[in-house]
Amino acid sequence: MAEETFETFVQRERARLHSERETIHLQKEELENKLAVLDRELAAIDAYEAAKSGKQTRARRAGTRRRKARRGSRREKLMALIREQGGLTRGQLLEKMGVKGNKSGEMSVSNALTALTKSKQLRRAEGRKYVAA
Repeated sequence: MAEETFETFVQRERARLHSERETIHLQKEELENKLAVLDRELAAIDAYEAAKSGKQTRARRAGTRRRKARRGSRREKLMALIREQGGLTRGQLLEKMGVKGNKSGEMSVSNALTALTKSKQLRRAEGRKYVAA
């Protein structure tokens, strides 16, 4: 039997890990679907009880108390981070803001960076970093 090379070992391990990851991902999706079904059933029970008693459901009450972030607070946070670090790339900012992988969060940061650049509060420096103007 031929001795296994490091390259074939790495390829085999990569395939094994990808397969295991896919299995876990499918299990996660299945659990999320089950959780969504349970949430809908609980919401239906809440709605039924609310309709019988004439009270608002928890979801409605929670929705009426939700407050939107103050306009411009994302820009202020971006400016503070950029000043603290002396300049950051978009990717670094996404990580520090905790929105990496969140499409709407990433878009919000991008829009704020564009607005700050247009208003000349930021400028692009070497290495694609944003720095305070």
